[in-house]
Amino acid sequence: MTKIFPYQHDIDDLQNGLRLITVPTEYPGLVALYIVVRAGSRNEVEPGKSGFAHLFEHLMFRGTDRFSPERYDEILKNAGADHNAYTADDRTVYHMVFSSEDLEEMMMVEADRFQNLKVPVHLFKTETRAVLGEYNKGASNPLTKLLEVTRDTAFTTHPYKHTTMGFISDIENMPNLYDYSLEFFDRYYRPQNTTIIVAGEARRESVLQMVHKYWGDWRRGEYTAEIPAEPRQNEERNGRVDWPTPTLPWVMVAYKGPAFSDRQKDMPAMDLISDLGFSEGSELYQRLVVREQKVDTLMPIFEDHQDPFLVMVGARVKDPADLDYVREQICATFEGYKRDKASSERLESVKSHMKYGFALSLDNSQAIAAALAPYVALTGEPESINRLFDTYARVDAGDIQGLANKYFDAERRTIVTLAHDRK
Repeated sequence: MTKIFPYQHDIDDLQNGLRLITVPTEYPGLVALYIVVRAGSRNEVEPGKSGFAHLFEHLMFRGTDRFSPERYDEILKNAGADHNAYTADDRTVYHMVFSSEDLEEMMMVEADRFQNLKVPVHLFKTETRAVLGEYNKGASNPLTKLLEVTRDTAFTTHPYKHTTMGFISDIENMPNLYDYSLEFFDRYYRPQNTTIIVAGEARRESVLQMVHKYWGDWRRGEYTAEIPAEPRQNEERNGRVDWPTPTLPWVMVAYKGPAFSDRQKDMPAMDLISDLGFSEGSELYQRLVVREQKVDTLMPIFEDHQDPFLVMVGARVKDPADLDYVREQICATFEGYKRDKASSERLESVKSHMKYGFALSLDNSQAIAAALAPYVALTGEPESINRLFDTYARVDAGDIQGLANKYFDAERRTIVTLAHDRK
C-alpha cells in the first residue's frame, strides 16, 4: 500500500530527550525548520494562570543576553527567513523557512533563545498588554466568543475549558505574574518536551551534528504536569451569549468526543461524520444553506487533541426566528447517524477526498514540516500519519453507526447560542 506520507525521514534522540526529525525533500535550496514544544493551554492546570503558553509565543521573540530582539531580527532578515509561531491546545510551534546555506546559523540562534531566553520585567509587561489587546480584538468576533463560551460550558475540570488565549481575568492579571512566567518557562521549555523538524535540502548527518553542537548541552527538566481528567457529562448543558451589537445569530452544538488516536477508529470516525453530515457536500448543508437559505455558514469543527475534546458544528442563521429550527436540524443529523447506516458510496468518496487532499497539500518543504508538526506533538513520529490514514481506510458504515451511538447522547451534548437582543 502506498503511504500517504511518502517521505523518507530519520529520527534521532539526544541523551537529554530532544528529538530531531530530518526529512530530505526534492525541493532544492530551501529548508523549513519547525520547533515543536509540547506545551499548550492543556498544560495550564493551575487556577488563575491560563494563557501562559500563548504568552510565550510572544516572549520567545524578546531576546537573550547574546542576541537582542533587534539583532535576532537582523540575522533572520539577512537570511531572508520567513518566521512565525503559533499556539494550540496541545503545542506551541516556532517555524521558519530560509536558504539551506543558512541552516547552521538559524540552528544556533534558535538554540540560544530556547535555552537562554531573558525577558526583563518591562518587556514582559509590554507583551502581557499586547496579549490583552489580542484577546479584546478576538472577543469582538462573534464566532471567537461563541467557541470560548462553548468550551467553558462543556468542560468543568480539564484545562480544555479555556482557549489558548486563556480566561480574560487571568490575562488581565498577567502583568503581576512575572515570577510565575519564569517558572513556566523552566518547566516546559525543556529538551524532553521539544522536537526539531528539519525538512528540505538537508542531510541527516550534518543536521544531527549541528543539533549536538548547539542543543546537546540543554539541560533536561523533571517537571510533569498532572492533567485533570474531565468527568463524564450526564446532562445536556446550555449557554447563551448576549451580543451587545446587531449581528446574525449563531448556534453551536457540541458533543464530547474522543482523544486522538492513529490506531483506534473513534477519532477518524468523528472526522468522517463531520464531513459526511456537515460539509458543503452534505445533505444538511445543501438544504439549510442552498435550498432553504436559512443559514449562510455551516461549519463542522473537530480538531485532533491529546485528550478527549468536542465534536462541534456551528451555524450562522439569517433570521433569529429560525434559530431553534436550525439547532433541531443539526441535532437531528447527529441522531440520524445513530439510527441509519451511512451510504457506503458516500463514505468512500469522503475518505478518498480527505486522503488525496492531504497528499496534494505536501507540495513543498514548508508544507511537509507544517503537516508533521501536529502529529509530532501528539505521537512524536511522522509514521503516525500513515497509521492514521490506514485507520481511516478501515472505517466502514457499521463503525460510523456504532461510534455515533457511543458519542452522540443528548446528555453529553452542549448547546450555546449567540444573539443580539433587540429589545
